[in-house]
Amino acid sequence: MAIHAKEAAELAPAEIEKKLRDTRHELLELRLRKKTGQLEKSHLLKELRRDIARLETAASAKRPKAAVSA
Repeated sequence: MAIHAKEAAELAPAEIEKKLRDTRHELLELRLRKKTGQLEKSHLLKELRRDIARLETAASAKRPKAAVSA
């Protein structure tokens, strides 16, 4: 299931972290299945990588921005 950017932006920071952890774990499992030749849907690797990027973007947008001193 792909996560859209709008959906990721609506999540609470704790939910984003949980989804990130779950998605990374799922990606790890798919990579292992690919190495052993058991993966049939290889497009899921790309989809999960993009989901992680969307979640990371949403997480960084919710983090307080540090003051830049000049």
